[in-house]
Amino acid sequence: MSTEKKIKAASGWGMLAASLVGIVAVIALFVGGIVLAVATEDSGESATLPVIMVIASVVLFIAWCILVSGFFTLQPGQARVCILFGDYKGTVRDEGFRWANPFYSRSMGSDGTAENATAEVISKSGLSLGKQIETATKATKALSTKVSVRARTLNGEILKVNDKMGNPIEIANVVVWHVADTAKALFDVDNYEQFVATQAETALRHVASIYAYDHAEDSSDSMDSITLRSNIEEVSTALKHELTQRLSPAGVAVDDARLTHLAYAPEIAQAMLRRQQAEAVIAARKKIVEGAVTMVEMAVDELGQHGKIELDEERKAQMASNLMVVLCGESEAHPIVNAGSLY
Repeated sequence: MSTEKKIKAASGWGMLAASLVGIVAVIALFVGGIVLAVATEDSGESATLPVIMVIASVVLFIAWCILVSGFFTLQPGQARVCILFGDYKGTVRDEGFRWANPFYSRSMGSDGTAENATAEVISKSGLSLGKQIETATKATKALSTKVSVRARTLNGEILKVNDKMGNPIEIANVVVWHVADTAKALFDVDNYEQFVATQAETALRHVASIYAYDHAEDSSDSMDSITLRSNIEEVSTALKHELTQRLSPAGVAVDDARLTHLAYAPEIAQAMLRRQQAEAVIAARKKIVEGAVTMVEMAVDELGQHGKIELDEERKAQMASNLMVVLCGESEAHPIVNAGSLY
């Protein structure tokens, strides 16, 4: 496993001043050699010194071109991995105008693995020409030694998976991540962006399979069990933990992971909707009955405590029955009033 090593790069402004002085000296040496060559030709003297001056100026100009190729810039949130002839030297994280060894590689190079994999994916996906160009461009950008360490957002596609109880559901997630170790990201995986996308989908499928969609589907019948619909924070924490473990070999840190879509699959959505409606009706009825019983008990007790109205057990039962019908009925009750004796 690779480990990131931080190195410092010299400020580019000092080297820029030195390069300007150097190019002036090279031009002066070249012009001086030409002038001296013309003067010696007119006087008939040896032209060895002018030739040496011209050759030296050309050699120095080539060296100057190599040195100025060491300039590079880093924006905030960027890092550059320095590779010298295949040997990893370190990572520069200092932003601004910098200069480093001009022989540091500016690209990772490729052995054809990434291109072959990309071509295979494109051939099987049937993408349009524009999408093929976009996919190939993304694969090419991944080979650069400049790595963005800013936070990135991965919006996952809607997946159809089976929950803990085997019910098909649709689920999607969003992952906020950043590159924490540039060496692992570039050297330990082939393409860390594709690796993140693949592992995000795999982790989501795994988390969705270990939880039930809702409490009613949990065979343990425990309201304390974690479900996808009711325990968003717990599920998000489990998803983040799963992603952290899967992405750590690539030097990627997960900042946040959340579900963005959660629903039953279309083939069972209507049946589950009817079940949920039935559960809602049952829960409402239960609440109404509990309240009605309390009110009936209160009415009977109040009548019995004052002693103004004497009711035997049969009349109490009849009154309780009538009150329950009035309080629990769905439609408005129309009672028959007995104006005569109760007996």
